[in-house]
Amino acid sequence: MIYQGEKILLVEDDQTLNFIIKDNLEQNGYVVTSAEDGESAMVLFKSDKFSLCLLDVMLPKKDGFTLAKEIREINDHVPIIFLTARSMTEDRINGLTIGGDDYMTKPFSMEELLLKIRIFLKRSLNIGEANNDQNYYKVGRFNFYFDSLILDSNGERKTLTYKEAELLRYFCDNPNKVLSRSDILIQVWGSDDYYLGRSLDVFISRLRKYLSSDENIKILNLHGIGFRFNAAIQKN
Repeated sequence: MIYQGEKILLVEDDQTLNFIIKDNLEQNGYVVTSAEDGESAMVLFKSDKFSLCLLDVMLPKKDGFTLAKEIREINDHVPIIFLTARSMTEDRINGLTIGGDDYMTKPFSMEELLLKIRIFLKRSLNIGEANNDQNYYKVGRFNFYFDSLILDSNGERKTLTYKEAELLRYFCDNPNKVLSRSDILIQVWGSDDYYLGRSLDVFISRLRKYLSSDENIKILNLHGIGFRFNAAIQKN
């Protein structure tokens, strides 16, 4: 399989679940390094290069959200998937706000987890192999390089997460159009789900903040409908 050998950091304090996930991932060709607490996981992350991180939220010594924040300080783009028994909306939004890319609530199927991992690794490999100019957008004063997840303006550079970049690209491909919340969720997240809808609002707020230095760029909230991305776009 094309992702064989990709390294995954698994952090799960339930020993049985840790073993089951690790065993399934290894059977599918991944190289898995596992930890059972947040502090040892951070040591492992600093000592190696991982293609993806699976983080339980309720961890001893250092919880998964804190661990994710520290990972993001080191690496802006490694995919982070949270695994948790907590299904509260606030937890999901918090996880995505601090830089998580996806969120799976226990119990979950291994098939779904493997599918999500393949999707994120495919994107990661494509980004690493692609020419930056293949998906370049001029967005007002900003230069947006989708393949490398880079948004820059006047020498100030921001590395986006995968979902931030995908959402911004969808807006750039549909400038000045009325876009329904449902269409955005399906195109970017693959599902029109209540929790994802709340997450969309978080991502919209983040993009507004990143683009705020250009007053001519607006992400307008159309109440009860969706959004409209008002901006001058040039695509290479």
